[in-house]
Amino acid sequence: MSKAKDTKEKLWGNANPAPYMQATSRGLTKKIVKQISASKHEPNWMLQHRLDSLELFKNMPMPNWGPDLSKLDLDKITYFAQAHDQQATDWKDVPKDIKNTFDKLGIPQAEQKALAGVGAQYESTVIYHNLKQQWQDQGVIFEDMDVALQKYPELMSEYFMKAVPSHLHKFTALHGAVWSGGTFLYVPKGVNIDLPLQAYFRMNAKGMGQFEHTLIIVEEDAQAHYIEGCSAPRYGVDSLHAGCVEIYVKKNARFRYSSVESWSKDAYNLNTKRAIVEENARIEWVGGNFGSNVTMLYPCSVLKGLGASADHLGLAFANSGQIQDAGAKVIHLASQTSSNIVMKSISKGGGVSLYRGLVDISAKADNVSISVNCDALLLDDNSHSDTIPVMKINNATATVVHEARAGKISAKDLFYLQSRGLSEEEAINMIVNGFIEPITRELPLEYAVEMNRMIELEIEGGIG
Repeated sequence: MSKAKDTKEKLWGNANPAPYMQATSRGLTKKIVKQISASKHEPNWMLQHRLDSLELFKNMPMPNWGPDLSKLDLDKITYFAQAHDQQATDWKDVPKDIKNTFDKLGIPQAEQKALAGVGAQYESTVIYHNLKQQWQDQGVIFEDMDVALQKYPELMSEYFMKAVPSHLHKFTALHGAVWSGGTFLYVPKGVNIDLPLQAYFRMNAKGMGQFEHTLIIVEEDAQAHYIEGCSAPRYGVDSLHAGCVEIYVKKNARFRYSSVESWSKDAYNLNTKRAIVEENARIEWVGGNFGSNVTMLYPCSVLKGLGASADHLGLAFANSGQIQDAGAKVIHLASQTSSNIVMKSISKGGGVSLYRGLVDISAKADNVSISVNCDALLLDDNSHSDTIPVMKINNATATVVHEARAGKISAKDLFYLQSRGLSEEEAINMIVNGFIEPITRELPLEYAVEMNRMIELEIEGGIG
């Protein structure tokens, strides 16, 4: 089996049996929301938050911009399923069938070699979570969100869904009602975690919805890097991912959030991510989006402190029948803030890739610096790419650069590489890998290799 086909099997291969689905029901009701909260023994304020979010969800319209979501039947989604009721801190204690799934994805090996901590979520609940002792000793908190709600209620009530409120749009309201699992990371003042922390989210059963919540607080002068990975098997039945990521980067802190999302073509990936960045702090987003039927994803940085900065690096691959509507948002509220957005897209087989971005500069934000660069690569004549930037520049002292390019693989370049002994497919892979290199070089080696394999898988069969 080729490395690319092996990657395909690991990400989108056969699912495990799901007997636990017999105890679940489809569709969303107040009863289900109450059952979710009761099963987690949540405080009353969280139950009320869920119920308020449910009412918002019922009354808010579907997004009327971007991709068409009319085929997504929300009444056929299962909003909560618990495959296992015990969370393990030792990999040996994870149920065998679930452990085998994550073993194939390399989760325990990565933890042993190069990670400060690992979380693994299966369906609606986290089944494994662990943080190395040296970081525990320095006061780092790395927990499943459900556990964090019980152990750190004051932090949760202060920060939970404050950066991404339920009323933001219909799917944040849905998330506020049915969220389950996810990651809570707290990095104390002055602590530098020099190894990445990782969480991996796996949907297994047919017609599932996954709504993990990631809440990250990086205190003053601290540094950390967190990586999320996601995947689901293919069924031919719609599934839904509507997670939420909230990041708070305090004064002089630095944080990198990396994600490689490889949902199956059955999935609607409607994720919301936002960071609040304070004085002289820095947020870095590095992301790759593969698979999914429709992706709508625009990580947002709110630069609220003097001298805050943001880097957004992203890659989206749209193959046949796919719409990758992705981009970045940066809101400059303070002076001397800066942002750099580099987005790459690849389209093949009639796939549609769109960059949808927002740059918003407050009238009170002096001497802001912004650079936006969008590159699109079309691998055939049937695919489509668009760049849809919105720039709200309310201060004349700003320096803003925007450039967008779209093109196809050069026949001359292909001929040259094939004349050196490469097959057409090998030549295409080499050119594409060069195109995405600004993104992959920012990922840890294991993730860069896996992303290259996913690219190889997607472009199997050459051009056209």
